[in-house]
Amino acid sequence: MASMLNAPANCICVQPQKMTFLAGIGASRGLGATRIINLNQRVSSSAMKMMIPKMSTSALPVENPTTSKNKFDIPIMVNGCSGKMGKAIISAAEAAGLNVVPVSFGSAQESEQTVRVGTTEILVHGPSERESTLESLLIKYPNLIVVDFTVPSAVNDNAELYCRVGVPFVMGTTGGDRDQLYKTVEDSKVYAVISPQMGKQVVAFLATMEIMAEQFPGAFSGYSLQVMESHQASKLDTSGTAKAVISCFQKLGVPFDMDQIQLIRDPQQQLEMVGVPEEHLSGHAFHMYHLTSPDQTVSFEFQHNVCGRSIYAEGTIDAVIFLAKKVHSKTDKRIYDMRDVLREGNMR
Repeated sequence: MASMLNAPANCICVQPQKMTFLAGIGASRGLGATRIINLNQRVSSSAMKMMIPKMSTSALPVENPTTSKNKFDIPIMVNGCSGKMGKAIISAAEAAGLNVVPVSFGSAQESEQTVRVGTTEILVHGPSERESTLESLLIKYPNLIVVDFTVPSAVNDNAELYCRVGVPFVMGTTGGDRDQLYKTVEDSKVYAVISPQMGKQVVAFLATMEIMAEQFPGAFSGYSLQVMESHQASKLDTSGTAKAVISCFQKLGVPFDMDQIQLIRDPQQQLEMVGVPEEHLSGHAFHMYHLTSPDQTVSFEFQHNVCGRSIYAEGTIDAVIFLAKKVHSKTDKRIYDMRDVLREGNMR
C-alpha cells in the first residue's frame, strides 16, 4: 500500500491489493503485483484512439503570425486571480503567450486591490463594478475570453453576467446550480467551456471509465466499493471527479451511495495515512477507488494522485485556445467540456 500511496503525482495506479486504511477489508491472498500507468508518458496512437475517439475540426487557428510558433493573440481575463488556482492560470497563460488583461473580479473586500502575478499587475474590481467593467473590456478587447475560478456560490451569478454581456468564458469553478448554469449559457448562445475538472489526463481517465461503463454494464455486479478522496483543507465539498467515477462504477453494477465517500481533509491524516507530500498539503487531489469481489478473493484498485495545480492550469489554457478557435470559426455548437478539448487533439 505504501508504494501505491507514494506513487508519482498525476498517475493512475491499477493495483489488485487492498487499501489498509479503509475499514472492513481483510488481507488478500494470491493477488498480482502493482501496475502503475504514468499519465505523463506518451500513449500509443492505437491506445489513444480506443480511449478517446478523435474528431476532426475546421476551426481556424488564432495564432499571431508576428510572434513565435507557440504564441497566441488571445486576451484572457482571469477571475479569482488572488487565489492559488488563479495565479497558476495566469503564470501558465503568460508562458503560453496569451495576453492577460490587467483586470479581474473579486469580492467586495478585494475591491481596488492590486495583485501581482509574474510580470502582470492586476486591478481587482468588486461586485458593484462588474458589468460596466466587463462591457468596457469587451470593447477594448473584442476577442476577450474570461476564465472563472472563483467560488461555488458565485458560479450562477458570474455565468449570467458573462452571458448578458456576451463574452465567451471557461468555467472551472465547481458547485452552483449546474442545470441552471447550462440553461443560462444555452439560452444566451454564448460560447463556453464548462468543466469542473480541467486536468487533461484525469479527464481522459474519466472518459475511459465512461466508455467501459457504457460497453460493459454490470461487469462488476456484486462487487463492493470503497472510495477515499483527499484534498486541501480549504476544499469543503466532495470532489466532482470522484462522483463522476462512482457513477461509472454504479453503471458497472456496483451499489454505492455518495455519502459513503471517505473525505480526508485533516493535514495530519493526509501525511500519515494517505502519503501526501508535506509541501503539497495546501494543494493536492488524491483519489482511490477499491473494488472487492463478493467472496473477497478478487480486488481491483484505481488511483490518481495530483500534487499542485499545474495540471489544471495547463488544461485551462488549452481550453482557452480551443474556445478561441471555436469562436473564430463561428461553430454552431456553443457549449463544450474538456472531453471536447481532448478530442480536438491540438493540445500543447
